[in-house]
Amino acid sequence: MEMTPRSWLFIPGDSEKKLGKADATGADALILDLEDSVAPERKAEGRALTRAHLDARPRGSRAPLLYVRVNALDEGALQDLAAVMPAAPDGIMLPKARDAADLVHLGRWLDAFEAANGLEIGATRIIPVMTETPEAALRLITFTEVKLPRVIALTWGAEDLSAALGASTNRAPDGRWALTYRMARSNLLLAAKAAGVAPIDTLHADFRDEAGLLAASEEAATEGFLGRLAIHPAQVAPINRAFAPSEASVAHARRVVEAFEANPGVGTVGLDGKMIDIPHLRQARHVLALHAAIASRV
Repeated sequence: MEMTPRSWLFIPGDSEKKLGKADATGADALILDLEDSVAPERKAEGRALTRAHLDARPRGSRAPLLYVRVNALDEGALQDLAAVMPAAPDGIMLPKARDAADLVHLGRWLDAFEAANGLEIGATRIIPVMTETPEAALRLITFTEVKLPRVIALTWGAEDLSAALGASTNRAPDGRWALTYRMARSNLLLAAKAAGVAPIDTLHADFRDEAGLLAASEEAATEGFLGRLAIHPAQVAPINRAFAPSEASVAHARRVVEAFEANPGVGTVGLDGKMIDIPHLRQARHVLALHAAIASRV
């Protein structure tokens, strides 16, 4: 199976120093950022440095994957794409996506840039940031209604949504997401699964809180999320750990597969005093395939 990146690390596109250290972070995917982390007066410099970093990638290398977060469609995305597409990034992250129609629009732009630069049509992947506006949070269902072959994952954002709502916080008194943001997150998970793409959880803002990040990421993994955004290199290792099968789960998965292989043609088998059936076998095979994909990538 093709491994979905577990850790998606943002790197400011206008920081030559941080770009120079990015490949050593251990992240599965780097997001060279031309949006929020780049001041308006430095957008042109950010495009130039990001393009140079993409150009410097060894030919044929795809580890880590290099994505570019462009600005919103109506806030400079076209200029960003004109600057970086000749260097063939692996994908584009689109912020403030409102619905599937925005991704269709972006896909047409990518078709044109790929054709103009001699790139394989459709090779550039897309991951949109959803729920950053109330409209976007309500229109997640559109991803189940339109075929979007470039889109490999959906992720979500809470900070822009709370600003759009005029909320003073997006957290409940116990520190967890407030109800509105839990709803947006759950709907994002459902929309991604329904559309057949990977759900990626949003960032953990306190980069010094490794224990909290690990706990939240492990919980997200049990819910069905396949990765998480990161804003600091220190967050990469905990995220990679949380979204990889544990040694215990891999060992159990092997035993499940072996139990069925020892009893060909049956729909249920006994293991450790419990009956397991075909859905358990499918899950076990998924765990083993993910484990193998991560091992081969590392």
